[in-house]
Amino acid sequence: MGLLDKLKGKAKEFQGKASGDKQREAEGELEQAKGEAKDAAEHVRDAAGNLVERARGEADAGRAEHAASEDRR
Repeated sequence: MGLLDKLKGKAKEFQGKASGDKQREAEGELEQAKGEAKDAAEHVRDAAGNLVERARGEADAGRAEHAASEDRR
C-alpha cells in the first residue's frame, strides 16, 4: 500500500539531490515517510484483526466446552 509512495518519494529525493533542489529532496523524503506510515498502519490493522479472530476462536471454544459440560450433567 505504501510502496508506491515510497517509490515516488525515492525518485523525488534522487531528483532533488541530482539537481541540488533541497525542497524537492525534502518532498521525496516526506513522501517516503508517508509510505512507511501507511505500511505501519496496515500492519497494525492486520495485527488487530488477527487478535479479534483469535479472541473469537477462543470464545467459541469456551462456549463449546461449557455446552459439553452442561450436556454431561
